[in-house]
Amino acid sequence: MTQLLLSETLPSPVGAITILTDAAGVLRALEFEDYHDRMERLLRLHYPGGWRVDPASAPSDAMRAMTAYFAGDLAAIEALPTATGGTAFQRAVWAALRDVRAGRTVAYGDIAAAIGRPGAMRAVGMANGANPIAIVVPCHRIIGRSGMLTGYAGGLARKQWLLTHERAMLA
Repeated sequence: MTQLLLSETLPSPVGAITILTDAAGVLRALEFEDYHDRMERLLRLHYPGGWRVDPASAPSDAMRAMTAYFAGDLAAIEALPTATGGTAFQRAVWAALRDVRAGRTVAYGDIAAAIGRPGAMRAVGMANGANPIAIVVPCHRIIGRSGMLTGYAGGLARKQWLLTHERAMLA
């Protein structure tokens, strides 16, 4: 079955962001516009029955929450409903990521332990990289065990900006 997704574009301090919600307003994807190819690849994985994207007729709750997040209200995105495809393992990783509060960082091993799979750090990394909902499912909050920033689908400069933004808003 084809999934209808409603599209909005949010200008942000880290570049334009595409927000895709369903007809019920549930956030389905959020990606930086210059990573459109990545979003298309993830949509093919999450919606094998196909999807159609139409422009949203009014600002969604996700658009309002993301606008508030960039304005400094970090909690605005915490309660946004999300839905994705993915495996049960991936969804467990993404749920654990949502428990990492703004301004904090965790290592891949911390997420692996949180989902009861302490030896699955690499698998957590793969699931993290397949996250279709940037920022709201805060994959930018995962760092290497050494404390160094590690890969981020939106680029390390954006990851650093997001972490700095969150820490500054909490200070």
